[in-house]
Amino acid sequence: MSIETNIEDKSAKIGVIGLGYVGLPLAVEYAAVGYNVLGIDVSEEKVSKLNRGENYIDDVDSNKLKELVKAGKLSGATNYGKIGECDIVYICVPTPFTDTKDPDVSYIIDSAKGIAAGLRRDQLIILKSTTYPETTEKVVQPILEATGLKVGKDFYLAFSPERIDPGNKKFTTATTPIVVGGVTKKCTKLASAISRQVIVEVKELSSPKAAEMTKLLENIFRSVNIALVNELAQLCDRMEGIDIWEVVEAAATKPFGFMPFFPGPGIGGHCILVDPYYLAWKAKEFDFHTSFIELAAQTNENMPYYVLDLIIRSLSLHGAAITNSKILMLGVAFKKNVDDTRNSPAIKVMELLYNRGGRTLMYNDPYVPTLRINGKVYTSKKLDAKLLEAVDCVVITTDHGSYDYEMIVKHSKLVVDTRNATKDIKNGRKKIVKLGCGTNVIPSDLRTPHE
Repeated sequence: MSIETNIEDKSAKIGVIGLGYVGLPLAVEYAAVGYNVLGIDVSEEKVSKLNRGENYIDDVDSNKLKELVKAGKLSGATNYGKIGECDIVYICVPTPFTDTKDPDVSYIIDSAKGIAAGLRRDQLIILKSTTYPETTEKVVQPILEATGLKVGKDFYLAFSPERIDPGNKKFTTATTPIVVGGVTKKCTKLASAISRQVIVEVKELSSPKAAEMTKLLENIFRSVNIALVNELAQLCDRMEGIDIWEVVEAAATKPFGFMPFFPGPGIGGHCILVDPYYLAWKAKEFDFHTSFIELAAQTNENMPYYVLDLIIRSLSLHGAAITNSKILMLGVAFKKNVDDTRNSPAIKVMELLYNRGGRTLMYNDPYVPTLRINGKVYTSKKLDAKLLEAVDCVVITTDHGSYDYEMIVKHSKLVVDTRNATKDIKNGRKKIVKLGCGTNVIPSDLRTPHE
């Protein structure tokens, strides 16, 4: 039977390389509609958990995963031994950058080599990992064609970027529209056909390059707009009586021509921090410098340093120094209500505090039980009045919905709020220092006429 028929009658076997925040939810969606799915990951821990029916991703329904594994529709492996049995293979591996901000596509290369070892006719390969334009055609395709098989004739290759938003209950893997760009028209048609089996809407593009650039545009759009409000937040911190949070919310009342973005301690997750550097690196090949985009990325990366300064100033004006203060960080995930700590700005702030002499650091995060920073393992502390009263400063770096902010402010000596989590708190306002809120860190009786 043809691959088209196998897709339609769900007899096609699907392989998913990389069982993280993108790969595991995708594997579960396909298994849930009747496909047999093989997940591949280098992590023995992830594969063992999957084969035991144990979930480790919050966005995945634990009961559904367990039932699918029990029914034999979903299984895991740590090698590519059965990759030749798969009709469709998704590549969902990490694409970080190096210390010098150069793209690291080594995981994509390793995956392509693993697939090539078992590549056969009529297989469809779909790259989903965020990357720079031409990765599909100039990195993956040559590795696969080194087998002697030709794309569009013997096998099929496409790029369809992930659009995962951890913790988002409305827009999930299945309910978020996607784009697809194949190397040939048939590659696009097949990639679109298999995607439509589990995803609500699929837009076909002219090429993998167009799809790769689309993904970068989506995230760089966010990076640039977040950088704008982050820069304004720092300006408002120097001006008296202007609250950046109030300003953004006020501007958002305009029903056209404005979209609200909010400041914070920095940006995290996999894509928004990484994507500007991927595009900037690729652009240099064409003697083009993405100065505007790189400036936005730098502005966002500087925010943890601004938060460090805000903490030091706040402690100082309360008669304390960072070297002898007990500091409690609230929330270390990169966004609220998730357990994802990838590139979390909270972790960067903790590293900076430690390097400045803040040795008595603690944290609480209901989603992250342990954390390794500077070679030291931290354990999430129990959040109660006793702990809050014992520390010199509480820093809200991730505004989890489960936090009782009234209780936190009531029992704290000093609260540095980087997320506007305390905006509705009526009592204890003098204890609170908010990011981007004028000179509220300086008591009025200590200000000079120009402050």
